[in-house]
Amino acid sequence: MTTQIKTPKKLIEVALPLDDINMAAAREKSIRHGHPSTLHLWWARRPLAAARAVLFAQLVNDPGYQRELGYGVNKKEAEIKREKLFQIIRDLVKWENTNNEEVLNRAREAIWESWRETCHLNRNYPQASELFNPEKLPAFHDPFAGGGAIPLEAQRLGLESYASDLNPVAVMINKAMIEIPPKFAGQTPVGPLPEGEKQQSMMEDWASAKGLAEDVRRYGKWVREEAFKRIGHLYPKYKITQEMVVERPDLKAYEGEELTVIAWLWARTVKSPNPAFSHVEVPLASSFVISSKKGKEAYVVPVVEGDKYQFEIKVGNPPQEAKDGTKAGGRGANFNCLVSGSPIDGKYIKAEGQAGRMKQRLMAVVAEGKRGRVYLSPTSEMESVANQAEPYWAPSGDVPARLTGGTCVPYGLREWGNLFTPRQLVALATFSDLVEEAREKAVADAKAAGLPDDGQGLARGGSGATAYGEAVAVYLGFAVDKVADSGSTIASWTSQRDTIRSTFARQAIPMVWDFAEVNPLSDSTGNFIGSINWVFKVVDLLPATASGGAQQSDAATQSISLNKVISSDPPYYDNIGYADLSDFFYVWMRRALRKIYPTLFATMAVPKAEELVATPYRHGSKEKAETFFMDGMTRAIHNMAEKSHPAFPVSIYYAFKQSETKEGSTTSTGWVTFLEAVIQAGFSIDGTWPVRTEREGRSIGIGSNALASSIVLVCRKRETNAESISRRDFQRQLREEMPEALETMIGGQTGQTPIAPVDLAQAAIGPGMAIYSKYQAVLNQDGSRMSVHDALVLINRAITEYLSPDSGSFDADTQFCSSWFEQYGWSAGQFGEADTLARAKGTSVDGVKAAGVAESGSGKVRLLKWSEYESDWDPSKDDRTPIWEACHQMIRRLNNSGESAAGELLAKMPEKGEAIRQLAYHLYTLCERKKWAEEARAYNELIGSWHAIVAASHDVGHKGEQQGFDL
Repeated sequence: MTTQIKTPKKLIEVALPLDDINMAAAREKSIRHGHPSTLHLWWARRPLAAARAVLFAQLVNDPGYQRELGYGVNKKEAEIKREKLFQIIRDLVKWENTNNEEVLNRAREAIWESWRETCHLNRNYPQASELFNPEKLPAFHDPFAGGGAIPLEAQRLGLESYASDLNPVAVMINKAMIEIPPKFAGQTPVGPLPEGEKQQSMMEDWASAKGLAEDVRRYGKWVREEAFKRIGHLYPKYKITQEMVVERPDLKAYEGEELTVIAWLWARTVKSPNPAFSHVEVPLASSFVISSKKGKEAYVVPVVEGDKYQFEIKVGNPPQEAKDGTKAGGRGANFNCLVSGSPIDGKYIKAEGQAGRMKQRLMAVVAEGKRGRVYLSPTSEMESVANQAEPYWAPSGDVPARLTGGTCVPYGLREWGNLFTPRQLVALATFSDLVEEAREKAVADAKAAGLPDDGQGLARGGSGATAYGEAVAVYLGFAVDKVADSGSTIASWTSQRDTIRSTFARQAIPMVWDFAEVNPLSDSTGNFIGSINWVFKVVDLLPATASGGAQQSDAATQSISLNKVISSDPPYYDNIGYADLSDFFYVWMRRALRKIYPTLFATMAVPKAEELVATPYRHGSKEKAETFFMDGMTRAIHNMAEKSHPAFPVSIYYAFKQSETKEGSTTSTGWVTFLEAVIQAGFSIDGTWPVRTEREGRSIGIGSNALASSIVLVCRKRETNAESISRRDFQRQLREEMPEALETMIGGQTGQTPIAPVDLAQAAIGPGMAIYSKYQAVLNQDGSRMSVHDALVLINRAITEYLSPDSGSFDADTQFCSSWFEQYGWSAGQFGEADTLARAKGTSVDGVKAAGVAESGSGKVRLLKWSEYESDWDPSKDDRTPIWEACHQMIRRLNNSGESAAGELLAKMPEKGEAIRQLAYHLYTLCERKKWAEEARAYNELIGSWHAIVAASHDVGHKGEQQGFDL
């Protein structure tokens, strides 16, 4: 029996259609309805497209593995098979294919095929029955599950999926996405239809979690109606009187009507610092503009009479003073007193807030009209009703005093309950209590509908009526959290869009001076039914296929990962204080769901001491925080290395914070440190793939050094008996192995376009790091261990040498043009200098002039830009065609006539295709380094269109063959 596991390289260790993945990930940011990110807020989620593609490529064998094992597959055949896998990924990452079973089944079949191949290779391994069962795919685990995108996509691809996290809010999000839905897949709704609704069809499709989603909608409507009965009096309508119409003719269409209020706009107030007006509460308004939408402009006008003031609404273009609110224009003050003009500085405001003297004043009312928003002046009745609310419960616990993006604590908002008005507290507590009542009702309805009951809830693994009622309650609880997000005093009104800006518009809890209090019982922005609909649409589209599980666990000590496929997105350094921020939701989630998950919600707040975030205030100093983070992260990654399934690499996402591009490579201190941690944890690194989510087309980032949102590290457990090698041997292996790896990334001979030039510098580090990290150490001449930083320098040098026209794989004319371009761009230089350079490259100035790529005269030499090239150029009739000319003719044809025309041109010189692409990669890197944005864009777009160009060239060739046959 063999004792050595045979581990074929996976696709992710060789090549990816990265441009397609990144475009899909960027597009996904605009998807809202039904996207899992709208189930519950979580910070810095990975795009589903990226997670799905990475997992698929992590699970399927690269077709070239057969060559590694001595099978009779040549490079060309491997490239053709690889292109088929790329096409699966291209289809897989499209949002519209998220639940396309035909596309998903193709992916699942490819995964099964690779798994059975791997099992066959290891059929004689001693633990084959345990590790390599051809009838059962290995399970998946993400030890830093967070928002749950990666575990969800593992489940969608057919794997049993497990998620864990220290944060109970994250655990609940994962339970809601991968653990609960499969338990009730195919379940028909048990709740009664809301009043006035009719059953659509007796044969309605309740596959997957659709029935559960429908019950969430039904019981959600019940909760809303019950809430209206209990607290509806706190949300009065606004009656438009005849007197109002006299002042505001634009309200004529609403005279006598009662309009539903959708938001009350408040300004925080402090007592005037002017002794003469110290009894007056004056507003701290950042702006008086309510709507800046064209044709719907509206603003607040403060009317001051002595020591009193009131607010009125005006329609039309707001003057500058309305845009400024009561903000102070000069230094030394934050605001000005509305009644006296006295400056109000930050220290005074903080002192008033900390003393509990900060209040609020109603500035405006927003109602729902026949054709959009109606902006109304505040009334004493509206303010009085709001002040009548008496909270019977408020969340306790401290708001974080320090956050990267700002905190409201210095202004006296110290506890979570301080972030809400009394009316908001009453509403949220009422909704939370109704979640429990809805649970009881759903359990009873499930039993009445005939659903068997084992008496066990979700926390005990139940799957009957009791658990079903709890499942409905979980999603109702999520809707309450969504209402809290839009229903706090940190939520503001955005005049540009005439809607609410939620509490977490960014990853912070900053002070907000003028806030919007939405009506959760309305049918407009931030309402409860709207929140239910967001949740419903997500649950309706969840796969609910393979089983899944989520639990609270420390990544450094968990044992869930044993013999599982692992992909994870760990927290990065101090970017986001997940535990601090998520307490905002935890306090409401705990109130609504503690009876369902008593252990998970046993603590008063989210655990923080163990959280792997480098927060100096938590650890005493920046140095101690960094040590804590790196030690903990190394232990967690070591745990992955020890427990992961030996047949698969581990993928780890690394999010950049502050990074830079130098000499065509992505570098940062954090990046180098993280690589060191991964290697020290026992991994070798086989891939470094940049995943972008901010791209707008292929040219984003050109000229601005915009970097990847994150890097996916592809890791394998390093052999325990790995040896050390010398620096010279490392450099030799780079020279021998990097060219083939880069050729595969660039796309081989099949026209595939895995990587755009903008991403190549980062992705190409992978194969170089694979060489460096598979050894125990690379030793310098003095015997010291080569650092990751120094290895990266040598790897980047090898990449540059491969792409350089001086590498020997380009003709002499192209080598001259490249060197001249690097020095002068499209500008002219001295003939003598050009002549010397041309001779050194083995050509002449007359030669490159004759080739049609340069002009020479009056002692000057200048390269022609592609727009100056012959428009009717035919390579078959040109007896001197350097790759330089062919490349720029392709750019000219692509820019002027599109991909099909460029394909026709390529069909006339197919043998030059690979050299053209290699030159384009080189020139892009050169232009990006020199910040020549326009030129860089042209080369990047040529590579970005290459797949379509090659396909068009094949079509031309096929038509030519057909025509020849017919003749």
